Amino acid sequence: MRDNKESFLDRFLLVMKFLIGCAVWSYKGWIGEFYPKGSRNSDFLNLYSRRFQAVEGNTTFYAVPNAETVAKWVKETPEYFRFCLKLPRDISHNGRLQPYISKALEFATQMRPLGIRLAPMFLQLPPSYSPKLIDDLRLFLEGWQETKLPLAVEVRHRDWFREVETKQLNELLESLGIGRVLLDSRPIYTGDDDPQLESERRKPKLPLQLNLTTNFSLIRFISHPNLEINQQFMEEWVKQIQDWLRQDKEIYFFVHCPVEEYSPRNAQCFYQLLEQKVLAENGVKIPPLPWNEVENQPNQLSLWE
Repeated sequence: MRDNKESFLDRFLLVMKFLIGCAVWSYKGWIGEFYPKGSRNSDFLNLYSRRFQAVEGNTTFYAVPNAETVAKWVKETPEYFRFCLKLPRDISHNGRLQPYISKALEFATQMRPLGIRLAPMFLQLPPSYSPKLIDDLRLFLEGWQETKLPLAVEVRHRDWFREVETKQLNELLESLGIGRVLLDSRPIYTGDDDPQLESERRKPKLPLQLNLTTNFSLIRFISHPNLEINQQFMEEWVKQIQDWLRQDKEIYFFVHCPVEEYSPRNAQCFYQLLEQKVLAENGVKIPPLPWNEVENQPNQLSLWE
């Protein structure tokens, strides 16, 4: 019989159910650090997919790509790469969801050509969508079952985080095999400075509930530009993720930052921390971040400098 260390190693090296990335791939401010100097917009997805394993895919929230664009995404990315695409705002941000079930099914069909690159998609609900609409949410999620595609839900109305409403939401998601998006905005609300002063869209300050309602989860970690402020929260997540991986859960971890230039650096720092902790506590190495294999990359970061 294999011991726990060997079993844990199998899960990491043969399955690798932890994937990390950022919210977008097309950001000109990354040229010169994350992307090589002289990179063009048309190069960004190809370059990004050879540095991280997944992307949150905010682009589909604003516009649905045509078939030609989806085919191009496949052509430009390696087979290991995964897209976690957000359902369009025309579906999620127009009040009730039930009238838009057919539109959601159409969106799912349009994204199917991504094939194995299509990871769980997610439905981000606006702050105005309260637990009073749980029956509407149920109808929508039951309609989504027709797609047979994995989906996660992010709630933002504060009442969803009350005990009774949380229980109702989790039971609904569990019954339908729907994941729950975990938003951690604690770092940007820590310390005296406000890193969101120049941000067009502020992230909500909501309780963090570590609820997994199916065999996967999407985590949106809103990091601070100051690495030292992130440290305690990153260490908590490393421990939690190790626990979930031992339970054979699949985790998609997306690192945001109000100062977008720092998102890739913060994601790389988190992955390095995960590598170090797994090696120290389990005696095994996890696969290197693809970024590590890129020629002429910047020197590996020294944590918390």
